[in-house]
Amino acid sequence: MKLKLLRNATLKLDYGGRTFLIDPDFGPRHSRRSFTGRSQNPMVDLPEPIEDIVAGVDTVIVSHLHADHFDEVAKERVPKRLPVICRLGDEEAIAQAGFSSITAIDCFVRLGAIVLKRHPAQHGTGAVVEKMGPVMGLSFEAPGEPTLYWCGDSVLYPPLSDAVAATDPDVIVTHSCGARWDDTLIVMDAAQTLDLAEKHPRATIIATHMEALDHATVSRAALREAAEQRGIDAQRLRIPADGETIEIGVPALA
Repeated sequence: MKLKLLRNATLKLDYGGRTFLIDPDFGPRHSRRSFTGRSQNPMVDLPEPIEDIVAGVDTVIVSHLHADHFDEVAKERVPKRLPVICRLGDEEAIAQAGFSSITAIDCFVRLGAIVLKRHPAQHGTGAVVEKMGPVMGLSFEAPGEPTLYWCGDSVLYPPLSDAVAATDPDVIVTHSCGARWDDTLIVMDAAQTLDLAEKHPRATIIATHMEALDHATVSRAALREAAEQRGIDAQRLRIPADGETIEIGVPALA
């Protein structure tokens, strides 16, 4: 598998012979409102032109409809011919944007040899969960590929922990910026990311969704420092820069 972080949660994944575009947010720097008064969003530019990002994409995945995961520019610029996979309940909104091949994943879907399974995710705790709305995580499995678990916009909470344990993935992708809403954590922070890493010492953790939005509280440098303090090295916890590609093969059998 090859995983490229574009910006925030936007990923390009080569897996099982297909190329996925995950949670496309194509808006220019400072084109959306601030959440905290610190900066307009997104705070950084895309690392490459949109036409290069969409080149070669076979399938689009939209985890939920927040603008930093599927914005108005992406609705315009992602080719309408591409199939879109989304969570159950978001089909109508995506169809209204002009997409016609939409699969809402309730349990799992097969794409050739690839199996995508939907997993629980929770965008915060307490009263803020209703404000944030429903989200999802996904796992990817295919012959000759590492098993990948993508947590999505979620805090670390028991159903997610149980799903990761049941999947036993080789790679876990986290959203680790510690964003807050109404002073409540709505995605993993450094401590939760590292707790997950310690619970799954066999897995490579790839921390994304960082340094792009003004309500984030965790920087890449802070996460790295916290990991070092807990003895988690840079091979176990990967923290890609925008535009960076990480390639991971199938782990050798013990």
